[in-house]
Amino acid sequence: MARFTLQRLGLIVIVLVGLVVVAFLMTHTLPGDPARAAAGRNATAEQVLAVRHRLGLDQPLTVQFWNYVKQLAHGDLGTSVFTHRPVLSDIGTVLPSSIELVLAAMVVNVAVALPLGVLAAYRSGRFTDLAARLVALFGGAVPAFWLGLVLQLVVADRLKLLPLSGQLGFGISVPRRTGMTSLDALLAGDLPAFGDALQHLVLPALTLAAGFVAVIMRTVRSSMLTALRADYITLARSTGASEWRVVIRHGLRNALLPTSTVLGMQLGWMLGGTVLVESTFNRTGIGAYMVTAVLQNDLYAVIGAVLVIGVVFVVANFLVDFAQLWLNPRLRQPRRGGTRPSDAVPTPTEAVA
Repeated sequence: MARFTLQRLGLIVIVLVGLVVVAFLMTHTLPGDPARAAAGRNATAEQVLAVRHRLGLDQPLTVQFWNYVKQLAHGDLGTSVFTHRPVLSDIGTVLPSSIELVLAAMVVNVAVALPLGVLAAYRSGRFTDLAARLVALFGGAVPAFWLGLVLQLVVADRLKLLPLSGQLGFGISVPRRTGMTSLDALLAGDLPAFGDALQHLVLPALTLAAGFVAVIMRTVRSSMLTALRADYITLARSTGASEWRVVIRHGLRNALLPTSTVLGMQLGWMLGGTVLVESTFNRTGIGAYMVTAVLQNDLYAVIGAVLVIGVVFVVANFLVDFAQLWLNPRLRQPRRGGTRPSDAVPTPTEAVA
């Protein structure tokens, strides 16, 4: 376990170092002048030069990068030129809302994709299999912003079933404790506000999850097809076990190994996908914060948001690595010749690296 942890931590450091380099270089390719944005539209050329010097943007790129790395070493993501507050403080304010949205979307993702994948594998080659794959394919092919607009038009505007946008209805407020609106309402004991927050969460969660359902559904289907053809499934059926027990306990349990790897990676992808969803549904979150930062040429805010999303992605995969150890006993076996058993599933951190 100690060796496993050290290996994963080493891979995490490599990934994060690469992320810092890529994020820093990426922000310097954005159009516009951050110094001009920080100084304001009506600033004179001298004022812009003064701001550029204060921000260190007049120094060579290597010097700027080294100074930023030293700031990161002290836990400083810089100061936003738009809000004039520490970037870490700004992100700490908006991140819980995005996490709430991602968790809701993940619940939708698993609740839809898992049954579809199992059903498609069990009814392989039949109409049910084809229908399940078509539903998943449609969700994966539709752009998130278009699906969000359609849901707003049909479900919210025409049918009046759910709120159009926002996070709470007009005149409803809850005391902030965690930053997750639904959880804050529940902690405050305000059930009407909790129900309203959940209603505002449904359409964004459906929009965000739609693009990921196809991946999980196809992963579950492929893994289930392999599992259902295995010898231990034949043995379980020969003992008189019910079909439900054979499919769920024996088949699905083994199919969850590669599925958990993909789910861990999707947590980070979903957090990055909040950029379009939060903008479409007018929700506060790290996605909307990043859009504003890009439009305002807010250099440190963009880098900070990218780094935070990357850290969440890596940490989620790190946790899934340990879940893999629990689910797959083969990973706990000592390696021979520096390799794992040929049928073991690679962990998310290894996949990312």
